[in-house]
Amino acid sequence: MASGARGAWSEWPVDHFLRTGHIGARDGAAVRWFHAANSRARAAEAARSDVHMVEADVLLRGGSGDPILAHPPDTDSDITLQEWLAEMVSTNKGIKLDFKSPGAVGPSLELLSGLRRALERPVWLNGDVLPGPRGGRPPLDARAFLAAVASSCPAATLSLGWTTGCHRGQGYAWPMVQEMSRLCHPLSQPVTFAVRAALVPSSIPQLQWLMQQSHRYSLTVWTGKEDMYSVEDLLSIRENFDKSRVYYDIFEPQNSEFKKAIGIEWQLHSLIYRISSLSGKAFLGPQGHIFLLFRNLPTDQFPPEVLEFVKTH
Repeated sequence: MASGARGAWSEWPVDHFLRTGHIGARDGAAVRWFHAANSRARAAEAARSDVHMVEADVLLRGGSGDPILAHPPDTDSDITLQEWLAEMVSTNKGIKLDFKSPGAVGPSLELLSGLRRALERPVWLNGDVLPGPRGGRPPLDARAFLAAVASSCPAATLSLGWTTGCHRGQGYAWPMVQEMSRLCHPLSQPVTFAVRAALVPSSIPQLQWLMQQSHRYSLTVWTGKEDMYSVEDLLSIRENFDKSRVYYDIFEPQNSEFKKAIGIEWQLHSLIYRISSLSGKAFLGPQGHIFLLFRNLPTDQFPPEVLEFVKTH
């Protein structure tokens, strides 16, 4: 899988976070996500957390104002994109901006383009640019979106998806993936295809074919809060694709259950975050080694699970 240069916006998260010692294997499932950081509180929580990639939704305030972070049907927010980017610059996290209105693309990319030196980590720009299974809303204009990114942020990774509804048993039909392939063929930057978890099991041959069209491609599996899918569906995805080329931005409890099933202990990362909030610093180093820096915290104040962790490790 082709990856951008070290520190580039187009560097794949598996490469960036492995190189910087935040994950222990070149495995997309090891990359942790914070979804819908669309408020001041959520952005601050994401900044404090131990995730690697932070996702937020972008639209224009009231349909015509400044770019803000909100998900339809909301049209207002307590944080602008400019404020949100300033928060993320102070972290070591990659970002993914999901554009929910075409009018937000241009002014958002203008803001982002001024941060090339400040953000030396993965930057993903997402748009649903084609109609997909049961897609009820119009997609973004694909060629306009791609042209805007090429003009303002050519170094970013493209995250391209289909508008979808969710109906277990349906999937991405051959004409849908073939159209996406035609759209992406002339591009030079990395592309990740945003695919809905409940639709992937019925689309394995189609998506395998799409992934074979270029080493620049990956998949990002996402879910809606009400989607019906199982851990077995996620394991099927993992079995059928190169694990270094598939990312998982999914909700609980399936996230923890999936990580446990494949041997990535999500509970450990939650524990590290708990330690960090209590005592200073806790982070993963090279090869997944865990470093804990306790500051002025008597051992009788450690939570029981922290004491058990220290005792057994």
